[in-house]
Amino acid sequence: MKKDKVKHKRIPKRHFVQLITAVLYNCNFMGFAAGKIYKGNMKGVCVPGLNCYSCPGAIASCPLGSLQSGLLSSRYRFPYYILGTLILFGLLLGRFICGFLCPFGFLQDLLHKIPTPKLRKNRVTRVLSYLKYVILVLFVVLIPLIKLVPGFCKYICPAGTLEAGIPLVFKNEILQGLIGFLFSWKVYFLVLLLVLCIFCYRAFCRFLCPLGALYSLFNPVSFFGIKVDPEKCTHCNACVRMCEMDVKKVCDRECIQCGKCRHVCPEGAIHFGIHNKTKKKKEISEVEK
Repeated sequence: MKKDKVKHKRIPKRHFVQLITAVLYNCNFMGFAAGKIYKGNMKGVCVPGLNCYSCPGAIASCPLGSLQSGLLSSRYRFPYYILGTLILFGLLLGRFICGFLCPFGFLQDLLHKIPTPKLRKNRVTRVLSYLKYVILVLFVVLIPLIKLVPGFCKYICPAGTLEAGIPLVFKNEILQGLIGFLFSWKVYFLVLLLVLCIFCYRAFCRFLCPLGALYSLFNPVSFFGIKVDPEKCTHCNACVRMCEMDVKKVCDRECIQCGKCRHVCPEGAIHFGIHNKTKKKKEISEVEK
């Protein structure tokens, strides 16, 4: 019994990966002390996860912020680089990025560990999961193109408020004098969202994150990720029942590929690996014959 309890309390390896990722994204530690943004050559590179460009510690760019900036200047030049980068990330990893390589996702995971009553997934949460696609189209694409402002970064992004807005305002007296309604709104929204994440698993990822919405389109075709061995799977749906995301099956668009389902599969049919598209095509052709 004691050994079982020790195992239960052991920190998942995934959290170590998330922590290392967050540190690597934001390893400009002097930036936090000085309240200044790093502007070196690395800022021309995008990290896979949601991590604000303006964070004092950030050494690279946020893919969503870069996409909006590219769309703002699209009348002069098309943002081939950022679109290509996002497609590459999506094709390689899909929402594995959400489960392992996103600092704001890591924060949500930690908040949900606080012992409180939890809101379980239901029909309402499944419907709300489509809201992130609306935000992707409206705030990430249309507002930058029509209004010429980075809609998501300016009006919504809680990661930007937490990582950049609050630290920069705290360290700069000039910015403190410029605080207005918009900054106050984003702080209130951040607090509300963080509280919600205590009770509702990854509320931002599930309902609001446009980057997750974008990567979800590549989830079924990503090169690497969680996969199910069809020869072992008995379709008992134990994996779907235990999952706290609004999934209908393993590695669908809502799956963040965290790997928790591996531990409840009675047949050991779920594991991380390379998705063999060629094998699937052969199996389909054999069935057709």
